[in-house]
Amino acid sequence: IDPQLQGVTWIKKMEERRGLHVVRLGQKQLIPKLENALENGKPIVIENIQTSIDAVLAPVIGRQVTRRGRTVFVKLGDKEVDYHPDFKLYLQTKLSNPHYTPEISTKVVLLNFTITPEGLEEQLLGIVVRKERPELEQQKHELIVENANNAAALQKLEDKILHLLSTATGNILDDEELINTLQESKRTSTEIQEKVKIAEKTEAQIDDTRAKYTPCAFRSSLLFFCVSELANIDSMYQWSMVWYTNLFIRAIGENAVKRDVAPQSDKMEERLDDLNAHFTLLLYRQICRSLFEKHKLLYSTLLCVRVMQGDKILDADEWRFLLTGAVVLGDGEPNPHEAWLPRKCWFDLEGLNKLPALAGITESVKSQGRAWRSYYDLAEPQDAPLPGGWDDKLAPFQRLLVLRCLRPDKCVPGIQIFVEAQMGKEYLEPPLFDLEGTFEESTAAHPLVFILSPGSDPVQALLKFAEARGEAKRLQSISLGQGQGVFAEKMIQEALNVGGWVVLQNCHLAESWMPTLEKITEDITIDRAHAEFRLWLTSAPSPKFPQVVLQNGIKMTQEPPKGLKANIAGSFTTIGESYFDECTKPAVLKKMVTGLFFFHASIQERRKFGPLGWNIPYEFNSSDLRICVRQLQMYLNEFEEVPYKALSYMVGELNYGGRVTDDKDRRCIMNILSDFYTPEILSDGYRFSPEAPAYYVPPADGTLEDFREYVRHLPINDPPEVFGLHPNAEISSARTEAFDLFATLLSLQPRTGGGGGTSPEEVVATVCKDIESKVPNPWPIDEIMEKYPTEYLESMNTVLVQELSRYNSLLAVIRSSLANIQKAIKGLVVMSAELEAVFNSIFNNQVPGMWAGKAYPSLKPLGSWVLNLVQRVDFFQTWIDKGKPSLFWISGFFFTQSFITGTRQNYARKHGIAIDQLNFHFEVMSHMSAVEGAPPPEEGCYIHGLYLDGCRWDKDKEVLGESEAKVLYSEVPVIWLKPTTAALPETGVYESPVYRTSARKGTLSTTGHSTNFVLFILLPSDKPQKHWIKRGVAMLCALDD
Repeated sequence: IDPQLQGVTWIKKMEERRGLHVVRLGQKQLIPKLENALENGKPIVIENIQTSIDAVLAPVIGRQVTRRGRTVFVKLGDKEVDYHPDFKLYLQTKLSNPHYTPEISTKVVLLNFTITPEGLEEQLLGIVVRKERPELEQQKHELIVENANNAAALQKLEDKILHLLSTATGNILDDEELINTLQESKRTSTEIQEKVKIAEKTEAQIDDTRAKYTPCAFRSSLLFFCVSELANIDSMYQWSMVWYTNLFIRAIGENAVKRDVAPQSDKMEERLDDLNAHFTLLLYRQICRSLFEKHKLLYSTLLCVRVMQGDKILDADEWRFLLTGAVVLGDGEPNPHEAWLPRKCWFDLEGLNKLPALAGITESVKSQGRAWRSYYDLAEPQDAPLPGGWDDKLAPFQRLLVLRCLRPDKCVPGIQIFVEAQMGKEYLEPPLFDLEGTFEESTAAHPLVFILSPGSDPVQALLKFAEARGEAKRLQSISLGQGQGVFAEKMIQEALNVGGWVVLQNCHLAESWMPTLEKITEDITIDRAHAEFRLWLTSAPSPKFPQVVLQNGIKMTQEPPKGLKANIAGSFTTIGESYFDECTKPAVLKKMVTGLFFFHASIQERRKFGPLGWNIPYEFNSSDLRICVRQLQMYLNEFEEVPYKALSYMVGELNYGGRVTDDKDRRCIMNILSDFYTPEILSDGYRFSPEAPAYYVPPADGTLEDFREYVRHLPINDPPEVFGLHPNAEISSARTEAFDLFATLLSLQPRTGGGGGTSPEEVVATVCKDIESKVPNPWPIDEIMEKYPTEYLESMNTVLVQELSRYNSLLAVIRSSLANIQKAIKGLVVMSAELEAVFNSIFNNQVPGMWAGKAYPSLKPLGSWVLNLVQRVDFFQTWIDKGKPSLFWISGFFFTQSFITGTRQNYARKHGIAIDQLNFHFEVMSHMSAVEGAPPPEEGCYIHGLYLDGCRWDKDKEVLGESEAKVLYSEVPVIWLKPTTAALPETGVYESPVYRTSARKGTLSTTGHSTNFVLFILLPSDKPQKHWIKRGVAMLCALDD
């Protein structure tokens, strides 16, 4: 097991003199080389084994040999091969934690070469001392050799004495040779003991001096494991041990030059502090070059936290609270400020109050409500001091925990402030994309890898760079795909000999050729390759991309510009004045192509708002724009009148709409396009969004440069209003970004206990008992079916029984897994992989996958999910005990569509109408309480439990209204579902989709809708539908907390 490739390097060195064969699975030479090794007794190493092993190796691994006389054979494929007794087989895997079946693991010796923090620290200590104090390291080496020689000499003498004693005859006192040997042994032993004393003294002095460098080796070891964790985020984030140690050596050299004082004469503490700071920053900049933008702050935070953990200045319980929030399984104390403090914030504060350093925070919020509300209402609370004297009591990290509870939307800027205070501002300033600087660091033996993101095209920048360096004529480029590997190989071999650059584009599209690429790059060495040879690779993230290439190569990311301004500016570079000159209506074309550029940028930038922007984040790209730009010119030339309808269809339904699979998203894109492809765009006073007057089309008499100049003066930050969204959308986007950051950081955490001494096992056992006490046993379905039999005129009985059956499956899984987890913690049963996954999820305040697989869709954390499950069970228990409710909690249904169908079916059977002729009319009962007690309606049913996302219900006007500031979701009053055959109203309403969760997206079902979609509900509105469609307004059955 050799993820850092140290083991295979050692084996190659050790077995080199015996004629070691090196091969990997899938190569043509595997069988011939194995055959040769078996017959001639040679060692062979098979590299890069996965979790399963080729069947052809089974007889060799199992030593299934047969004898015929003196000859020993083993079956290899369909032939028998001589089996030499000196044959040795090594299998090497790069997987860090492989799981092998008992059939394999019982037949091999498993050796784990994965480097440990202590082992790496010792290696790095040797490197830093060798570079800083070479004479000490040399002395240490000589002492090790001398001690080994002394031990060997003593052993030799002992062996000789034992031999003479065993062969002596007669009186041993008369044996002169034996007496002389004993005397020599005594003298030598005395000399060696004296040497050992001197050596021990010298070694103690050397170790004392070496120990002064331990803090540096410890920090560097810590950072290596911080970097290696990044591969869990993206498979492209991999760096080799060799690369890391070379960077460390470089940092030692640069620091020595900067200090300009010999280590013996320097202040050791200052010198090592400088070296630690220099190496940490150098590593940050080198790694950031290879990261996507969204992971750069995450890496800064991880780096900062690992350094603090190494220095033992970060409490484990506080760190885990930041990532998971509070695990709330009970109702807790009542919220003292319901008017302004959301319930989730209060629950989190209650959890925070349990941490020793923050005990009393809830009392402070209760007693000083006005001061805390002022803090909560601040536009930038992360920059303000905490009320009630808490700012002085808490460390910067602890203040971040309070911010997480009250204003999670400001956690990202809060983390930036924390990282800057702890590490320095430079850890928030990742280096810019620098092709020239990267090239200068490269060699012929190290490939340069561009990691692609949607919309990026680094090849254009590379071609310009090649031209600037005079390499354009010697640059060969090929886009990989089926059958292109042969040509790529030929290009590489040619350039290796004569020099030149080879660019292999889209490596992710040639997965089957990747092992060949890996072998080619492994064979490229400084000695073999021409000095001016360079191999450039581009690939989207792919788990099939060769690990060796990633570890040894230099990785870069270049992402398309973010924001409307940068996006539109980029679009304007794709056209020239000739584009307008070739059109019969240049003035119209200028206006409309500008609108098209705004539309293209707008639909791309909406993605950052998550489900409010699009249910599914589509990858609209420049090729969609290019075809629309050409069609626009063509249609304006061919038609006298501007064909708005045809152009809208081509753009919204075909070119861009062809990517859109969700019908609600298609409705949205057509409404957005109607702001740009409209006759009004030709008038100079037209604004794309009345709420964002800075965005418009300049007068048509301007030149192309005038249009570009206008774009340069657009705001850098785009207000949500320009997309037709409410200002609250910015809060939703910021919250999502913060929680995604926490979730990713949580996925990188080892399973360790808290700082208070509570082990993970104790934490999980406590939570399991708590959940077990709340979750009831499954219902007796047969008894309930007797009470609620299947009836023609009462479909709700069938709905009830079906729902209970679904819940029973879930309750059974929860109770059995909780019981087994508790037994496994006590050691009574084996902790299987499934139980371990449940254990980890419970520890991380997440819903275990085993439960989620049997459950309804939900995005809640574990604590809220359990409380919600209990409420759902109570709803159905009340139904069983008291009969069909007069008011249905629509969010409590496992399969909501069955309830909707049951309501329709009851009406259809009662009135003898075909069910497919029925629609629903909806009446919002603004002044009706959502508490049981009101009699049921004569027709249809009352429902409650829905939330509006993107707007609110105005009870005074009884229409949809704009959301209040910082209130992201608002509860909808009781709604009366009235089945009817009458046509649905087309004006004065908004057709609001209802979703089961806030993610909105799901898989496409046979109905043509997403599995997350429930139905459309028509809500009264005094604004046009388009307004709410662009707002992304929808109703949700359940929130995320």
